[in-house]
Amino acid sequence: MDLATRLAELQKRTFEHREVLLTEEAAKTALVMPFIQALGYDVFNPSEVVPEYTADVGTKKGEKVDYAICDGGKVTILIECKPASAELSINHAAQLFRYFSVTDARLAVLTNGVVFQFYSDVERPNKMDEKPFFTFSMDAIKPADIKTLEKFSKSGFDIEKIVQEAGLLKLQTLLRKELEKEFAEPSDEFIRLMASRIHEGKITAAVKEQYGRLLSGTISTLVRDLVNERLSSALNASSPAVDDASEFVATGEEVVTTAEEVSGFHIVQAIASRMVDPKRIVIRDAKSYCAILLDDNNRKTIARLHFNGIATKYVGTFDGKSEERHLISDLTDIYRLSAQIEARLAELDEALAADVTP
Repeated sequence: MDLATRLAELQKRTFEHREVLLTEEAAKTALVMPFIQALGYDVFNPSEVVPEYTADVGTKKGEKVDYAICDGGKVTILIECKPASAELSINHAAQLFRYFSVTDARLAVLTNGVVFQFYSDVERPNKMDEKPFFTFSMDAIKPADIKTLEKFSKSGFDIEKIVQEAGLLKLQTLLRKELEKEFAEPSDEFIRLMASRIHEGKITAAVKEQYGRLLSGTISTLVRDLVNERLSSALNASSPAVDDASEFVATGEEVVTTAEEVSGFHIVQAIASRMVDPKRIVIRDAKSYCAILLDDNNRKTIARLHFNGIATKYVGTFDGKSEERHLISDLTDIYRLSAQIEARLAELDEALAADVTP
């Protein structure tokens, strides 16, 4: 089972149980340990994953970090956990700061089982940064998150490459936040910059006010037009199969398989994996919907993702040849359709056993 599928299963568990995981121990057992397992580490091997890791630090004796992941006797990752209901703060990371400087670890994770914050020593060697270089939430796992998390897995772990890329990820995150702020409420500097490229003459207060009023609306229109252009491309293109679900843009003249569709596929695949080999579940995009098939056979449709609408999204489930569309407000709503998806798989398996396609 690949990392994306394991994370989709864990996302379902998070969605179903987070409200009752009010203690740190509950969050560790139900969410954090499975996350460590999803990355390929053996949580039952005490030489690989050490719970309640202790190292005396100065005058602080007997303090513990919740988990230390080790390789060859050296600590590589430190993990500190909080209850699922807790809002993460740098104030929660006191032990991580202290342990970071006295162990071999160059990677630390602060988590409540839902949100995971990754820290390194980008700014000063052997001193943990005060801001994470990468953060992701189980509430909304993006395809880019999965690619980043693969670097932290046991099979792909290379601390030198991680630390090298951590600086770039951190800058990328900071740039995104600044762009979001500028797009929402343009600063005087940004208004002046854009006005100077268009306006001939002195940038007076009146000119700045005029461009300030226009800029937010122009940015919103631009983003909306880009989204609509991409959707139109998907709706009007031909319908090639997408055999590799990790490819977010189909080749050719060109159906665009969006990141949301890929995430929806992984959720359906995770639900289906309880009954069939997940490799049998295949995504195939089309003009007006994205199909999820059994055995890559378009007569064995498990579900359809109708995600082309700008404001509304539907998931289609099947009973025989009849499709029922379910309005969803969030991708995690797909988990509410587990019964229908499992019933469809049972129906298709019965049909296969009898060599009859429904």
